[in-house]
Amino acid sequence: MKILRLVAAGLFMFGTLSLQAQESDLGAWYMYFGNNKISKKLNLHNEIQYRNFDAGGDLEQLLIRTGIGYDLTENNNNILLGYGFILSRPYVNDEKTENIEHRIFQQYITKQKFGRFNIQHRYRLEERFLEDDFRMRFRYFLGFNIPINNKELLPKTFYASAYNEIFLHFDSPVFDRNRVYGALGYVINKNMRIEAGYMNQIQENRNRGQVQIGFYNNIPFTKN
Repeated sequence: MKILRLVAAGLFMFGTLSLQAQESDLGAWYMYFGNNKISKKLNLHNEIQYRNFDAGGDLEQLLIRTGIGYDLTENNNNILLGYGFILSRPYVNDEKTENIEHRIFQQYITKQKFGRFNIQHRYRLEERFLEDDFRMRFRYFLGFNIPINNKELLPKTFYASAYNEIFLHFDSPVFDRNRVYGALGYVINKNMRIEAGYMNQIQENRNRGQVQIGFYNNIPFTKN
């Protein structure tokens, strides 16, 4: 019964946020994250994010990322070289504009476990090729996944998820943005899970909320 009440509360929260997204400046992000193990050490990362100014239909940004990663140690330490394509459609003076960015990035992910807390640190360096500019940016991500109805993140487990990520420019102004996120997730099976939550993005002159729905798919390596 406690789990049912928790799920109902989560669905109510998401429904409320979705309704608000249609009536305010609250945006919505729909995200897919895939990780395909192509050998014992190598993995192929693929990711699509469809970001809207509202609940749907008013595209803010389409982001596609891919990359090749290498496990330094099994399941806990991974380095990755990747590429991102970003199509942005911001409003400038109430007029919709369009910008395209190509991005190369390098990252290091390390994972730890303390009791029920599954912790992830991600350090990412980005080289951003904009239409009329070049920028470099550093990002640090600290995330937590905490199982609720089991001690481990096993299939059919509900979990709480939270993260904070800070973005820093290599030039002035140094501070770019900070993201704070909280969500309820569900482990479908050992390779798939889904999350629904809320992220608040803080920029120098702006503070905006985003409803987020994310689907995570990990494909293990199998020998032919």
